[in-house]
Amino acid sequence: MNRRIIPLIMCGGAGTRLWPASREVHPKQFLSLFGARSTFQDTLLRVSDADLFERPVIITNNAYRFMVLEQLAEIGLEADVLLEPMRRDSGPAIAAGAAFAEARDKDAIVLALAADHVVSDTPAFRAACREGLAAAEAGHIVTFGVQPERAATEYGYINPGEVISGKVRGVAKFVEKPDPATAAGYVEAGYLWNSGNFMFRAAVLTDEYRKVDAESVQAVTDAVTKAGTDLGFVKLDETAFGSAKSISIDYAVMEKTARAAVVPVACGWSDVGSWHAVWELSGKDGEGNAARGVAVFEDSRNCNVSTDRALVALEGVDDLVVVATQDAVLVSRQQDANGLKRLVAKLKTVAPQVTEDHIRVHRPWGSYQSVDNGDRHQVKRIIVKPGGRLSLQKHHHRAEHWVVVRGTAQVTVNELIKTVHENESIYIPIGAVHRLENPGKIQLELIEVQTGSYFGEDDIIRIEDDYKRS
Repeated sequence: MNRRIIPLIMCGGAGTRLWPASREVHPKQFLSLFGARSTFQDTLLRVSDADLFERPVIITNNAYRFMVLEQLAEIGLEADVLLEPMRRDSGPAIAAGAAFAEARDKDAIVLALAADHVVSDTPAFRAACREGLAAAEAGHIVTFGVQPERAATEYGYINPGEVISGKVRGVAKFVEKPDPATAAGYVEAGYLWNSGNFMFRAAVLTDEYRKVDAESVQAVTDAVTKAGTDLGFVKLDETAFGSAKSISIDYAVMEKTARAAVVPVACGWSDVGSWHAVWELSGKDGEGNAARGVAVFEDSRNCNVSTDRALVALEGVDDLVVVATQDAVLVSRQQDANGLKRLVAKLKTVAPQVTEDHIRVHRPWGSYQSVDNGDRHQVKRIIVKPGGRLSLQKHHHRAEHWVVVRGTAQVTVNELIKTVHENESIYIPIGAVHRLENPGKIQLELIEVQTGSYFGEDDIIRIEDDYKRS
């Protein structure tokens, strides 16, 4: 049997290029942009063929760890999950994954993939992996060069060199994102889009990285060696990992190594780097309009609408993006991805909350969403997953009234433990030690009415917590 490949899925990025749908604490890789599954889930399913791939390794951060587990469970897959203590870009992230894989198998072949890319032709993608496997085993660091569909200016390019074996070519040169005229010249000359995904022997990647920055490689290796475990996650050592230089794998290794190779592939690839890219990948009506959610178009062409709840109606406009969430609305031109980047940077100084979090806030036990608030009250909708429970906690400044609207709640209030059914309620006084849990088989949904003088999340005094936040 041929050696199998260890997928390394990188999903620690913030992804603000798809704001307001994508935000700091719930980024685009976990969103369902093109159907029922997220791009993270689709990436995992793409590398789930047990004849070709090993158990995957996922590298993410503390904020996303429970979303990772939840989305793994939804598609019935398991993985080793590494937690970065802080972001250090793709260089240290991939090096950490390589060190972890090499500890599992000294001859490990690793396939490093971004979690937020789209591939519409999975058989073509897997064929490219098989094509590149022999070159990776022979000591090349193989990148996947996408056959250009147009003269794109949002991607870097690869100039293929001499044939190594089969379809695998050497890399004559990596080039940065070009202007339109230069991009057209690249396409004419046979250049490939740089997908930013790589396959390599773990030991080779580490050796090539070490030639450029031995201190960072040692720091990352130490972070893996000294890693602890917590709730099943592998926590990279914070002190060691923090001393690694923040740098992309392209700058750290790929643009410097003599071992780079490229496999040309046509697999319907996109990095989904803008709302325009989402529009390109979406189904459209006869006038080129795409809609996710409820939208009506009149005398409008080539528009892209994404809405959570409100109906969006467009009349007499062309080439617009309209994204409506429950707390923010974006209206922008289709083509200007850099304009959105500038807008989000401005929002971080004017209204940072709308770049960081949604009204619906995800927690390891479920989610909560603010419905209404005033000077002396706040109303939330709370959903608790089957078997989930909140921390044992108390508040100094607010009382709470819970009304169950779906499912069954088990509620602790000081010494009392009570089962609360649909259309029943319970009161939690200020200062009472309390806990909410879902003992049932369906989601628990309730309305929480808070009254008091302060409603900040920092008025949660956790006494016990299944997720070690106390």
